[in-house]
Amino acid sequence: MTLTPDLPTTTVETDEVTVVVATRNRADRLRETFPHHRARTILVDNGSDTPPPVFPGVETIALAENRGAAARNVGVERARTPFVAFADDDSYWTPGSLTRAAELMRRHPRAALLAARVLVGPEQRDDPVNALMAASPLGTPPGSAGPSILGFLACSIIVRRDAFLAAGGFEPRLFVYGEESLLAMDLAAAGHELSYVPELVVRHLPLPSGRDNGARARVETRNRVLTAMLRRPAAVVARTVVAAARENRGGAVDALRQAGWAWRHRRVVPAAVEADLRALG
Repeated sequence: MTLTPDLPTTTVETDEVTVVVATRNRADRLRETFPHHRARTILVDNGSDTPPPVFPGVETIALAENRGAAARNVGVERARTPFVAFADDDSYWTPGSLTRAAELMRRHPRAALLAARVLVGPEQRDDPVNALMAASPLGTPPGSAGPSILGFLACSIIVRRDAFLAAGGFEPRLFVYGEESLLAMDLAAAGHELSYVPELVVRHLPLPSGRDNGARARVETRNRVLTAMLRRPAAVVARTVVAAARENRGGAVDALRQAGWAWRHRRVVPAAVEADLRALG
């Protein structure tokens, strides 16, 4: 672990937020995005093959192995601010967004998570998730910060640190792809609000795709089934398994191999949260 002095105050937009950046083997993209972070930042290196760049004033936590999404939990644990914003090595929050997010968190004490509008690429096109969150069938509860959601992109959210830690953060078993759903359910089950706030903006600059889409689809299917096993009623689990077997048999089989673990850690969400999940389809 490398410790360096605090960020210069001229680059700090708010002292109420820590930005946690998870990275793995993307040093070049990290050099492009990292200077845009406008709050105290913790960089979590997720077992990169070579160490990431060193940035003055930044705490870097080097993990010995790739923990997937759960690497973010380590950064949140080290943070000491009431709110934590997530970014990946290819994303950053636009100027003013962190300050505004902190203001909204203070104004809405029930809010545990705010999701920002995501603009993709140099052309700044809207990510399709923006329209889905804006049109959430759950509506906008009175006094909330925005439309109620139970889905989001992890690189574009700010969380209330104590609520995130109490919910257990991101589940290590899910690793990556679809890991957000379980966290959303657990925060909602604890009585917190999760809202989409489009005035908060995150830029996302993904590299040209070099990923194995077939492998990703298999993991996403596995995680969808495991999440259902962990939190949904038995009838929903059964339907999810059947649908998954049709969509991606390998992913369904992978989930069933971990069914024992999932059922041992099973904690069905309250009826109100389950009703919201059904409303979202």
